[in-house]
Amino acid sequence: MSYANKEAIEKINAIKSVLDSYRPFPEHVVTQLRDYYRIVMTYSSNALEGNTLTESETKVVIEDGITIGGKTIREHSEAIGHARAYDYIYSLLNRDLSGDDLLHLHKLFFQQIDPETAGNYRRVNVIITGTDYLPPDYLKVPELMRRHIENINRAPADEHPLEWASDLHAEFESIHPFIDGNGRIGRLLLSVGAMKNGYCPVIIPPVRRAEYITALQKANTGDLNKLRGFILSVVYEDMKSLKRLVENLRK
Repeated sequence: MSYANKEAIEKINAIKSVLDSYRPFPEHVVTQLRDYYRIVMTYSSNALEGNTLTESETKVVIEDGITIGGKTIREHSEAIGHARAYDYIYSLLNRDLSGDDLLHLHKLFFQQIDPETAGNYRRVNVIITGTDYLPPDYLKVPELMRRHIENINRAPADEHPLEWASDLHAEFESIHPFIDGNGRIGRLLLSVGAMKNGYCPVIIPPVRRAEYITALQKANTGDLNKLRGFILSVVYEDMKSLKRLVENLRK
């Protein structure tokens, strides 16, 4: 662990200690937080992939079922699908994940976009635009994902859970198991890893997209530290935000 990452973890854990002193959160706080993150995570994760719905438009699409003029059908489907997949992650927090869980998560997100490939690992080879990295041959994906799920379900004794979640995120994205939607599903799994260990959902701001992509590219070369540092910096800001939200809701 680098000194910078150790320092970031200490800051994050200091906030976590304060939040832990407020637990268990009242039911109305839990409900409002879940609703809040449903919109914010859906907006931010989709925006990272080029979806042009604003946060307020995302909320209208998800909660009111209203279509937004000038926006594509796919953009609406991505918002609805991500919200459904987000709802599902709460069923994963107190148990081990299975391969079926991961496929179902993808199906929830992708069903309205492409029913034929939703909930299935890719059956073709793919490239990732903007990088020289080539994901594994599609024939290797089922076995790689079997090992990946094993890694998700083991708790490393010698690594901080947030760094471990970052490493798992890098591993998932490097496998690139689906024909599309890998970023969205990978970030939901990243949040599951954080939330299982008492941290907040991980929200990557769209304005930090270039930094995030660069960190992932470095991870694909075997250098995981840049992505770890990036994820820790995001979680630190997210934890500060969560603390403000909880303290405001508890008044």
